[in-house]
Amino acid sequence: MSEGQLDSVEALLEEARLMAWMPSPVERLRLREAAGLSRAQVAAAVGVGRQTVANWESGETDPQPPGRGKYLKLLKGLAEIHPAPTPEAPGNAGITAPQAPVAPTAPQSLPAAAELPPTAFRPDGLVVQGNPEPCIRCGVVTPFKATDGRSLHPGAMCQPPADTPRAATPAVTRVPAPAAPLQPSPTPARVPSRPQRRAQSSARAQAETNTLITGAVHEELERAEGDADVALQALVKRAIPDVMRLFEETRATARYQYTAYPSLPDILHKPSKREPDQIWEARPNFHHPHYSLKAPGSVQVTALDANAAYLSALKCWLPIGKLEHHAGSDGVDAKRSGVHLITPAPWNHPHLPDPLGDREEPGALWITDATLRLLLRLSGPKYGLIEAPTVHESWTSGATENFLDALRKVLAAARETALAQDDTITEGYVKAMYSKFISTMGESIHNREIQRPDWMHIIHSQAYANLWGKAYKAHQAGLEVIAMMGTDELHVSGDWRQVFTEGRGLTQMKIKHSDVKASGEYSVGQVAR
Repeated sequence: MSEGQLDSVEALLEEARLMAWMPSPVERLRLREAAGLSRAQVAAAVGVGRQTVANWESGETDPQPPGRGKYLKLLKGLAEIHPAPTPEAPGNAGITAPQAPVAPTAPQSLPAAAELPPTAFRPDGLVVQGNPEPCIRCGVVTPFKATDGRSLHPGAMCQPPADTPRAATPAVTRVPAPAAPLQPSPTPARVPSRPQRRAQSSARAQAETNTLITGAVHEELERAEGDADVALQALVKRAIPDVMRLFEETRATARYQYTAYPSLPDILHKPSKREPDQIWEARPNFHHPHYSLKAPGSVQVTALDANAAYLSALKCWLPIGKLEHHAGSDGVDAKRSGVHLITPAPWNHPHLPDPLGDREEPGALWITDATLRLLLRLSGPKYGLIEAPTVHESWTSGATENFLDALRKVLAAARETALAQDDTITEGYVKAMYSKFISTMGESIHNREIQRPDWMHIIHSQAYANLWGKAYKAHQAGLEVIAMMGTDELHVSGDWRQVFTEGRGLTQMKIKHSDVKASGEYSVGQVAR
């Protein structure tokens, strides 16, 4: 047996030993807390998300590869440093030698309240309590405490126990001590509302996830000894596992549980590796029929680029659970999302892009919820551009528009900071993360942590719907829409800066330059009608 084979066998045996030793969830939590480690520290060390560590400690899930081996090694080492308390012998736990009952040792005469320490109060105005002990004034056992830590009835208002006979003593007339002035109760802190608590948790989570991005960039720069190109290449290679970890971290304060591997209808499965599934994403490839590069003319056109189109499209309605089948329009609901089989109405506006994209075959087709929402808006009274489509059947689930919003905000903030600092490495790293996150969440061999082709199609369609909205905005402002292609390319004639803010921000547009002729600023001619 070769040395490499022996190493493989030993590695398997070591993992088997650790699996056999695996402590309970309660012990996992105890070991981490005993070492003073945070969940974020453990997650970073073993290469998983903070929420994954929380799930392992609560028992919701058991440790799984790829982080399981490192996690168990860490626990094994912590167990040697912080061994569990030795359990008592069976049958004797909690049993102590019998003790004589504590008899109240009341003094023969009660000292005046003024001679005793004052009662201890908590900040909320309640009396401090502790281990029950005989009151220092009357001897009756009480849990209430004085400022010096000894037991004392509140305000020294002692009463002798009813079942304890007391020797008769001559009546002693005492002058009552002046009562101590009452201290005003402190004003309780205001309890934050649920949205405020959620916002605070989200802010903490966003701060922690931002450090994951900057930490990865610094790590690869150090490995590359400052070579920016080499560092960016390494960051792009690790973008998928890194963005999945970010996704898990941003889910830590989420309100919704999702299904990562739901059973899917056949329409969402690829027949083969080379064949797509049946979902039409409405990708545009629009060219105004009245203008052409080949026709002579001097109509000035500007090619515009919508910045980070897929990142903005993460704000969309996504189904959370398993998709359920509905006949007719029963699956169409504002709080549900999925895919729908429709027959669209004809589009009679050649000067505007068809919201169904570059579609050549007529008839029924499967579209995403993002496309259906766009069609329904355009058929409403605000636009009145098209008749509502006929919905034949749907596969939908309960949905939310904010499912990926925390991840979107983290990546958008990192991108904005990178642009402000002219940090091309972080900018490229962020772009690789959100683009690969979307492209591999379907049936991809590069990402085994999630399989939601319905999400991928919906996000793509949302990017196209967002671009259509920009084209319609330009048209309404008096510009001519010359072309609209892909997720981010919009060509217009006219003063576009009066409609869009120029820049590289998410809500801004910039001039698109490329090697093709129709890029930047160029001229077209009108085609004879």
